[in-house]
Amino acid sequence: MGIGKKWFGLLVLIMSMVLLMVACSNDTDVANDNDGNVNEDVEIDGNLEPISFSLFAADNNPNWNGMDSPIGQEIYKATGVSLEADFAIGDPSERIALFASGGEFPDFILPKGDGNLLVDAGAMVDLRPLIEEHAPNIKEVYGDYLERMVWSENDDSIYFIGTNPVDQEYRTPGNGFWLQHAVVKELGYPEINTLEDFENAIRTYYEMYPEIDGQPTIPLTLLADDWRLLISVTNPAFLATGAPDDGEWFIDQDTYEAKLHYKRPEEKEYFRWLNKMNAEGLLDPESFVQQEDQYKAKISSGRVLGMIDADWSIVETQTALRGDGKLDRMHGVYPVTLGESYKHGNFKPTGYLSTWGIGISVDNPDPVRAIKFLDWMASEEAQILNNWGIEGEHYQLDEDGNRYLTEEQREERRSDSTFGERTGINVFTAYGPHYGDGVLDSTGQPFTVNTPESLIADYTEVEKEVLAAYGAEIWKDLYPQEDEFKPRPYGAGWEINYDSDSPIAVPFQRAQDTMFTRIPQVILADPDQFDEIYDQFIDEISTDAIEEAEREFTRLVKNRIELWGGAE
Repeated sequence: MGIGKKWFGLLVLIMSMVLLMVACSNDTDVANDNDGNVNEDVEIDGNLEPISFSLFAADNNPNWNGMDSPIGQEIYKATGVSLEADFAIGDPSERIALFASGGEFPDFILPKGDGNLLVDAGAMVDLRPLIEEHAPNIKEVYGDYLERMVWSENDDSIYFIGTNPVDQEYRTPGNGFWLQHAVVKELGYPEINTLEDFENAIRTYYEMYPEIDGQPTIPLTLLADDWRLLISVTNPAFLATGAPDDGEWFIDQDTYEAKLHYKRPEEKEYFRWLNKMNAEGLLDPESFVQQEDQYKAKISSGRVLGMIDADWSIVETQTALRGDGKLDRMHGVYPVTLGESYKHGNFKPTGYLSTWGIGISVDNPDPVRAIKFLDWMASEEAQILNNWGIEGEHYQLDEDGNRYLTEEQREERRSDSTFGERTGINVFTAYGPHYGDGVLDSTGQPFTVNTPESLIADYTEVEKEVLAAYGAEIWKDLYPQEDEFKPRPYGAGWEINYDSDSPIAVPFQRAQDTMFTRIPQVILADPDQFDEIYDQFIDEISTDAIEEAEREFTRLVKNRIELWGGAE
């Protein structure tokens, strides 16, 4: 017999309050900077009084060093604002739920997909009037995209402003199957298009080299540490079977009907392949127990042949390998699919993704000062500072006043894994509005250092050799391109909001809890038991409540298309 929604909500509230008391007495779940590390000798420009704002972000920032970096000090000097940040370690939803139930909120919040908990709790300030009166730079950067930040069909407030880069030209694949350069070089650059291709390359090289640098070779490893299971284990199931990233939903691109993506028969075959890799000893047996730092340490050692992950998840490992001179042990990224009939969906267009971002809470002591800070972060001055750094120290100007990096400055960015923490460059970018790669400032120069020419220049000679062997200049060339897909007029499914009392909320969470248990089980099961366990999983998530949730989510998708006017 199912628990009633009223009692379920009460139970969640009681558990949240218990967790809140535990969290207050134990700081092991929080990575934070307690004082902002402001240098008291720094003089603030103008007549500004210094102010400190607390900030919570659902994503960790391993390069965060408070304001104690050259860029942090420049930001403080220009604005008088210091940020005291803390980041979720583990499931960020738990921290957001604690805020919502406890009734006390950080000054700035970046909740990712859990903003509905805060909005329902009355925690967030409507930013629309603040932007209209105090934020010309924000209006300039977003333009018409501001209307994409409207909360819902019943609430035209703007509670969060998007922190995705505006008008970004995507030149690097965000997701794919990663394979060491040493593997493809040794095997004569075989085609790496399907799961079978990927498996054969890994298997052959592993049999040739069971050890690397005196340590056991790891053929394939995954990261299933808490929510990261979604990125490395389950998201690839839809990307490798031709679907775009709509989070936990599959949305039919013709009818816009939504359902949980695990119900697709082709995804069952993807998980069957992982089950086979495990049964044949090609999957790291620690994949479902290792923590993120252990995963990254393995890759950085050079003994992992393949990963299935997002680029942002493994970027530090590639920097570490490069810094150690292990250029052959770095990894290329390939658009691997279940079979030749599928197109990897990494570059399916979304238009600007505007919903996830930063908001100002009702506990913020000075919302006007807070929005003015975000507006300064949107200014040309701030965007150049955050991307390029300080003139003469992190970049140079030529005789025509154009910014450029010396080879030494470029190599420092490529190979020094402490560069962001030391300098503060790109550390603050995620906490304010900003343009993406390819957008030019008022002088006709790019806001970011990432030009097509610099992308290629940043490749190692080994990487260039591998790409040339596959007839490509950049990794994106290996992928299906944006113009091969129908644009998604709703953006992305994972960005669509719904209230905590929606018919989606409770059954969806129950399905998620089931998935986090069942997917590891099906992958690690004896192959003879795979079908039985997977079919049981599908039965468990195919309830009447889930079907109602799918109908409601379909309605929300169609409503967003109407709200956005069908725009790309």
